[in-house]
Amino acid sequence: MNKNWFPNECKTANVFCYRYVAIRLLTAMSCVFSLTAFAGNYAKDRQALKTQPGAQNQRQTAGGWKDMVATGPVRLYVSPKGDDGNPGTAQLPLRTIVFAIRKARNIRRLGQNRSLQGRLLGVDILLQDGVYHPESAIVIRPEDGGTPDAPTRITAVHKGKAVVSGGRMVKGWKKINAQDPLYTSFPKRATDNIYVASLPREFGASINFRQLWVNGRKAIRAESVNGGSYGRPMERILGWDHKDQHCWIPKPANFDPSEAVGMEMLIHQWWAIANLRIRSAKVQGDSVLLHFMQPESKIQSEHPWPAPWLSAKTGNSAFFLANAAAFLDAPGEWYLDRGRQRLYYMPRKGENLTDAKVIFPLLTALLKVQGTPEATVNNVQITGIDFRYCTWLRPSLKGHVPLQAGMYLLEAYKLNKPGTADKQSLENQAWIGRPPGGVQLYYTSQVRIEDCSFQHMASTGLDLVMGTKSTLAEGNLFKDIGGTAIQIGTYSPAGQETHLPYNPKNAADISRFDTIRNNLVTDAANEDWGCVGISAGYVHNIYIAHNEVSDVSYSGICVGWGWTKKISALSANQVLDNKVTHYGKRMYDVGGLYTLSAQPGTLIEGNYIDSIYKAPYPHDPDHWFYFYLDEGSSYITIKNNWCPALKVMKNANGPGNSWENNGPQVADAIKQSAGLEDPYKYLLQQKVTDRAWAVQPVPFINEKDKN
Repeated sequence: MNKNWFPNECKTANVFCYRYVAIRLLTAMSCVFSLTAFAGNYAKDRQALKTQPGAQNQRQTAGGWKDMVATGPVRLYVSPKGDDGNPGTAQLPLRTIVFAIRKARNIRRLGQNRSLQGRLLGVDILLQDGVYHPESAIVIRPEDGGTPDAPTRITAVHKGKAVVSGGRMVKGWKKINAQDPLYTSFPKRATDNIYVASLPREFGASINFRQLWVNGRKAIRAESVNGGSYGRPMERILGWDHKDQHCWIPKPANFDPSEAVGMEMLIHQWWAIANLRIRSAKVQGDSVLLHFMQPESKIQSEHPWPAPWLSAKTGNSAFFLANAAAFLDAPGEWYLDRGRQRLYYMPRKGENLTDAKVIFPLLTALLKVQGTPEATVNNVQITGIDFRYCTWLRPSLKGHVPLQAGMYLLEAYKLNKPGTADKQSLENQAWIGRPPGGVQLYYTSQVRIEDCSFQHMASTGLDLVMGTKSTLAEGNLFKDIGGTAIQIGTYSPAGQETHLPYNPKNAADISRFDTIRNNLVTDAANEDWGCVGISAGYVHNIYIAHNEVSDVSYSGICVGWGWTKKISALSANQVLDNKVTHYGKRMYDVGGLYTLSAQPGTLIEGNYIDSIYKAPYPHDPDHWFYFYLDEGSSYITIKNNWCPALKVMKNANGPGNSWENNGPQVADAIKQSAGLEDPYKYLLQQKVTDRAWAVQPVPFINEKDKN
């Protein structure tokens, strides 16, 4: 018998303390009973924490914390009502997700996540119900990852009841009076209905934001034409001078040129919009001459695609102005006085600001899973969490002039003499940046994001930025997204001209073997109208399947980048059994499914495309399509896809494309199997279809044009 089992006084006497033996035996028996009780509770917890069916084999269930690690994962509980000084049990939870991740990291570092038999166990961070307000983006690092058999899992105890919010609330509303410093700036007819509140000082003295939500409904930044941000009605520009970098517009009502600095112009141009900060305004009769801030002024006037549209036949580019006190004249509009940090709002019918939840976005990103090329983040699972309220301030700081799909131009210009070493016909040069996501992944492997929701975001929802491998995003809701809902892979690095094929020296830079499946994307691209539902850049072996996309401003699902027929890292992707409806709401030159560039081995099959909206201000009212294979699209197989007519675009395609059995004659079974699979159809309760917006009638296509 080991003497270390006895107290010191027994060892000193060199005798057996039989009384002590009896006490230790009783203690051991008590532990057995405790473990039996734990096993029963564990079984109950395991059942309660089951997630939605339909995923593959790496789901993990709840287990015990470090003093009870006989069978299951280590568990750390978190609650907004908790305390980071607590041990992290269900009864005494931690308070912040950041601290829970750090605690879990230390558990792994110290080897405290091993069973009694020495087996490595996973670590579960369980979020109890409530709203979590991180002070900055939560970061998951390589040290936080797990293994296939022992993953790190961050999950809501009750699906959808744990909210991670980047928003902050504004309280203390009062009706404005004549002593308010902006009282005379507002339209006289509106002053009786405008309220004001000071922004919370604990978040700084220079808060800025571009979105506001009242009781979960997006409010409207005060605009020159009521309805402009909705997409109709808008005014049309009178002219654009590219050399002098100025624009003529009709004079808006209540326009005061002395308040021009701070205003913005949103202009509709072909397949993208631009946000331009106004530097000066000069009124001349019923017109106004606008000049813009740099750097966007130079980019907007020098880049050729897409440019302001000037046409006597279809009308010039549409626009509206925003962000001026003089424009606050309708219910639901707001204006931020940044200098005084005071927010003005005109309530909608039924809104009572005494108890309304008025929320502005403070954080750009909520979560970053951030590895490196040398050390990836492995085996992390994120389930059941509701991500809400993100901001994006670049348009307020540097303007926003996108090339396509929200990728904004850093520099762009037309070539005097077309042609580059890579592409003889190329007549422009461009370098791009990337809008941020609310949840971002960099250099990861085997990350799973399931049964989450992404709502009220200024830009991208979920962004697989670079170097992601074997990601699974399944069963998620994307709703009220300002930009693209799901974005996958690199497009062009900031230092590479964007028309060059991308073949990085490190193949791990390319997102590969990622799966985007059974997600609902609805009400997306509602701020940056040129963004899309699901977008993939230079990706390899991506699987986009059984998603449903509805109510988007531009295209539904897009794969590819580069406008090139040359072979790049882009290859072997699968776009299968998706359903895209009610797209093209505000922009044309559009496709329900859209491709760019050569992508050998790519398969597009079993998809359902229908019901494109009638965009109110298209540069060409007929330039819309169900399938759009754009410049350089090559080596792609498109077969067995349903659409009501074979209205397709094949623009400057390369070799090797195969079209087989696409159009209205496709079997009903294909139509019926497209979209969300049965275990995920409950998401359709959240689907948005704007019944106030007309859809295009099914066009007649000549027999000779069919494939």
